Amino acid sequence: MFCLTEPTSGVVERILEEAREQGFSYGDVGGTAERQLPSGYTHDRYHLTLGPASRFDAAADGLRHWRAHLGAGVRVEPTDPVATGATYLNIKRVGPMHVLAPVRIVYVVDEPHRFGWAYGTLPGHPEEGEERFVVTRTEEGVTDFDITAFSRPAELLARLLGPVTRVMQKSTTRGYLRGLEQYVFVA
Repeated sequence: MFCLTEPTSGVVERILEEAREQGFSYGDVGGTAERQLPSGYTHDRYHLTLGPASRFDAAADGLRHWRAHLGAGVRVEPTDPVATGATYLNIKRVGPMHVLAPVRIVYVVDEPHRFGWAYGTLPGHPEEGEERFVVTRTEEGVTDFDITAFSRPAELLARLLGPVTRVMQKSTTRGYLRGLEQYVFVA
């Protein structure tokens, strides 16, 4: 959903309350866990090497606490750490508007050499689909950050602004990569 003013805490809480009662807005829940992403969506895959394996713990901590999102200019409410089944509201200012995007954590991956999670869109999100964020400590001794997503416009305005919406998506995703990278280098 789009808002011309910054949403108040009351508006954020109302949207979150409604979102917690809703199911996912797409049918391929968990699709980012598969090697082959579902058809009928735009697919995105991004990769960034964060450096030596010693950066893995900081990268995992950053993902757990929304540092990629914050670094991309996305406010997340509530600010609680990522948890399977939890509902959040992503808020991003785009020009004179604020984009409000309710999401729910579909799954969390928490292994010794891999940490990440995926969230799926809920009704009211301008897009429908899923996005996964994973950091990996590889056998080669490096820390990698991968983002995988499938999506398509859900709201009329997102459909009408097709190419502009894609530019905004790509810009935000590159912001996630930079945001986590900056957090890892400072941590």
